[in-house]
Amino acid sequence: MSHILIVEDEPVIRGALRKLLERHDHNVVEAESVEQACEQSLPDFDLVISDLRLPGAHGTDLITSASPTPVLIMTSYASLRSAVDAMKLGAVDYIAKPFDHDEMVAAVDRILTQKLAPRAAAHSGKRTASAEQKAQAIIGESEPMQALQRRMERVAVSDSTVLITGESGTGKELIAQMLHTQGSRHRGPFISVNCAALPADQIESEIFGHEKGAFAAAQATHRGLAESAHGGCLFLEDIDEMPMEAQGRLLRLLQDQEVRRIGSVEPRKVDVRLVATSHRDLAKQVRDGRFREDLYYRLNVLELKVPPLRDRQQDIEALASHFLENTCARLGFGELHFSEDAVFAMTHYYWPGNVRELSNVIERAVIMSEKEEITAEELDIDPGENRGFQDPSEELSLEDYFARFVLENQDHMTETELARKLGISRKCLWERRQRLSIPRKKGSAVG
Repeated sequence: MSHILIVEDEPVIRGALRKLLERHDHNVVEAESVEQACEQSLPDFDLVISDLRLPGAHGTDLITSASPTPVLIMTSYASLRSAVDAMKLGAVDYIAKPFDHDEMVAAVDRILTQKLAPRAAAHSGKRTASAEQKAQAIIGESEPMQALQRRMERVAVSDSTVLITGESGTGKELIAQMLHTQGSRHRGPFISVNCAALPADQIESEIFGHEKGAFAAAQATHRGLAESAHGGCLFLEDIDEMPMEAQGRLLRLLQDQEVRRIGSVEPRKVDVRLVATSHRDLAKQVRDGRFREDLYYRLNVLELKVPPLRDRQQDIEALASHFLENTCARLGFGELHFSEDAVFAMTHYYWPGNVRELSNVIERAVIMSEKEEITAEELDIDPGENRGFQDPSEELSLEDYFARFVLENQDHMTETELARKLGISRKCLWERRQRLSIPRKKGSAVG
């Protein structure tokens, strides 16, 4: 059981985070200020999660006093630049508020795993942290994954721009992290930016920086994330969500390896490798006038296509066993195994949410299981509701499948049930409804 300290002055946020972590079998202690936190023996904790702005002192003040315990900084989008500065002071990572529960749990698990990795390597004398990351990323013996692995090995040693494409939930971010870990820039920073999560009017400022007085809220000069990635990798997730204005600045970065802060006339030289992801067809986005053609060709120097889970059917059982073992270990459960009908259900399900959905389904099944054997009923997936692997005549995109599934089931399923079946959150379901213009029918199931 991990020992975690939460430092947050807002009681509601602090209490909610404590309950979340305790549900995932972590032992949690609370503090509402840096002063109160320092009353604890900080190095005895496995992780400190602290808000950036606290009464009396900033959360970054804990980085030195907590060492060697890692410190995860929480911050609002408005102070995202300060969070990156905190990482330079030694914070292990940052997470934006309001945070998604799954995102927070994943970040905590990742940090704790990395903290224990050197210890495990010392005992085995064989495996390293980077080897563990690689093993997780390439689970599967299917031809699509073997082809991806071979291509990754060639791409990693290059310094060229990489575009990683694939449906949501296929593991594109993990592929990007692996490219950085295995490349020549592995000692440099890996700066990640989710273009879909940042408000459109803040993307340019966060990535490229701004000068004091450049706009009403610019009360101080801030260096952009592109400059912070100097000597390393700038990872742009969901680049198809980037506004046209920011696309123009990004094109200059790729062409000239320089950025110009908002409000400045002086360009600044940077040395970064750009890795971007998209779950959309960027060529179609170009044809529709939603993405710059010149930027698309600059991005698409090297492309890695991550296959959807339905195209790697023979990998599903191995992936499921991997997630089952990890989930049981993390939650403190004994050894569990799948029944034959559970394996059949998993290998014949469409998996619209791909590997992420598989992981979530297994975690839910582990929690709900009352026996050592997990059955198809506990997985709560129905292969009959999905297009099977044996029907290649009708090729649907993820968005096509989403639209069809929602339209066919919204009359008799609640929003919660729709989201669960699709392997996404209710918020994500609502956002996709808006983007694809699929309104809820009057009188349809709610909840």
